Amino acid sequence: MMPRSLAGQSEAELGGGHSVLVLQRRDHRALDALLARIDGSSGDERAGALTDLCRLVFPHAFAEEAVLWPVLRRVLPDGHELTLRVEQEHQEINELFTVLETLEVDGTEHHRLFTRIEQLLRADVRDEEDELLPKLQTVMEPQALRRLGWAWQVVRSTAPTRPHPVVARRLPGNALAALPLAPIDRSRDRLDRAARRVPGRWAAGCRTASRALATAAGAIEHLPPLRRGEHPSTRA
Repeated sequence: MMPRSLAGQSEAELGGGHSVLVLQRRDHRALDALLARIDGSSGDERAGALTDLCRLVFPHAFAEEAVLWPVLRRVLPDGHELTLRVEQEHQEINELFTVLETLEVDGTEHHRLFTRIEQLLRADVRDEEDELLPKLQTVMEPQALRRLGWAWQVVRSTAPTRPHPVVARRLPGNALAALPLAPIDRSRDRLDRAARRVPGRWAAGCRTASRALATAAGAIEHLPPLRRGEHPSTRA
């Protein structure tokens, strides 16, 4: 019998409020709301919603790749195959978002690329809630799922918040990448929010500083240790 999708289970069935399964599903619901918000907005409102989306999607994916997927590869016979498929989706999302950041937020090409990103994000949720995470549920006790949830939350709260397609999707490269890239990304988030709120020349200064940090992050991404451990199919 196929494991049940997370979508139809209660929090108690998933191991309680701190279970990694509940935390994952909670982020997925937030993702759905953000995608709807982006689809119904334009201009600065759309740009702000996209920043919020990045702050949700990339820490979430990083915590999966650093904490959750290594466990799945260890405890499931088909864990390597299942997690690689999701890592490949994550890689394409990273590459598309990197291009998206260079485009006008209300432009035709921006909307076209974002449609593809939205398709990938929704496919990623289905893969996780319908297959990967239910399989994990069948082999781990609720207490173990809660311990995994605590670790996942800690990593998620300190992870990079921007796309970084060059760094590894696996340990140890992704963990090494987080040390310099997370503070850079979070500084860029603050600058981008400020640029939408402050007047003219101050906004321009914030945008210039954010671009400078983006350039620094792009150089850091190419450091060889940050690519260690990656699968060849997710190499940018």
